[in-house]
Amino acid sequence: MTTLAPLDETITLDQLDRDPYPIYRRLRAEAPVLRVKAAGRTLLTKAEDTKYVKDTPEIFSSDDPNTPMKRAFQAHTLMRKDGEAHKRERMAMAPAFAPKVIMNDWMPRYQQIAEEYVARLPRGEVVDLFPALSGPYAARGLAVLLGLDEATDDQMQHWSQALINGAGNFGWKDEPFAISDQANTEMNALMDSLQDRHRADPNNSALSVMLNADDPIEMSQIYSNIKIAIGGGINEPRDALNTIIYGLLTNPDQMEEVKRNADWDKSFEEGVRWVAPIQASARLVLEDTEIRGYHIPKGDTVMTIQASACRDEDLYENGEDFIVYRDKNQHQAFGNGPHFCQGTHVARRAVGQVMLPLLFDRFPNMSIPDTDDVIWRGFGFRGPVQIPVLLN
Repeated sequence: MTTLAPLDETITLDQLDRDPYPIYRRLRAEAPVLRVKAAGRTLLTKAEDTKYVKDTPEIFSSDDPNTPMKRAFQAHTLMRKDGEAHKRERMAMAPAFAPKVIMNDWMPRYQQIAEEYVARLPRGEVVDLFPALSGPYAARGLAVLLGLDEATDDQMQHWSQALINGAGNFGWKDEPFAISDQANTEMNALMDSLQDRHRADPNNSALSVMLNADDPIEMSQIYSNIKIAIGGGINEPRDALNTIIYGLLTNPDQMEEVKRNADWDKSFEEGVRWVAPIQASARLVLEDTEIRGYHIPKGDTVMTIQASACRDEDLYENGEDFIVYRDKNQHQAFGNGPHFCQGTHVARRAVGQVMLPLLFDRFPNMSIPDTDDVIWRGFGFRGPVQIPVLLN
């Protein structure tokens, strides 16, 4: 008879927020299937298991009622749907993410934004790139792609963080929800005001293609789709950019080789593997099942830890290290299965093909004066929240 996975009452959410990687390394070796009381979840830290769960939605559903996401977004979003319901809402936005549209519409705009925002940076000074470049760049590009050009960079970043904090509010505290409620009110008002413009002048932005579709999804779901994109579409390229900059500047030999060969794409893939921007995802167990000999009961919630899977010793030699020139890098940073991240190709190009070469060309002798001043945070989403860089 199979037994339940062991229960851990010592790991805290604060530890997972501050530095989860030593914990994940230990769990991969000693307890790859572990019920963590603080998270209220069964954590899966091996790549084989995280991939299996994501690839098997008939057993592991995205519709987890125990997450605060519905409360934070004031909607049952496509992130928490399966099958046809998920597919219909995902496909509603798909035209905005088509390869031709990305190349012809969005990348020229990202290039223009990148040049403008990099030009604002002062040469010869120490600047925290999180507020000065990475956050605003991700926010402006996303605003354009979504058809929310009228939103400011500060608004986009505030809304994104409000939604993320609300969706991650597993303690169900009042304050994060009060902030996400206000953000929802502001986003709804903006989208209400933009409907006439997008109907009168259709374009390839996400809001426009959904409003003008032959068979549009419900208005509430159009709005929730846009909110999902705001919630996840800023932190991913922002955190990836900051992580890659840190990885390159702390490995000067690799940085020089990347510059010499223009291997920015390779540095992007290694950065998101090394510190996955989306670290963890929850799935509801629909039927009694088993993982690594442990009984996983129907109604349990498992959490796939992509952060850990991307460093799994079964797949990576020296997985804890930033190594651009790896033999293989089949990471799970953008997930897999039906919920594979829709914005992946935009992030790859916006960061790897546009911003990185531009930034390192303008400041070829960039450096981090003190790596102790770089602050990393995040359990669900992770990246440097402070990264002071000397711009030379």
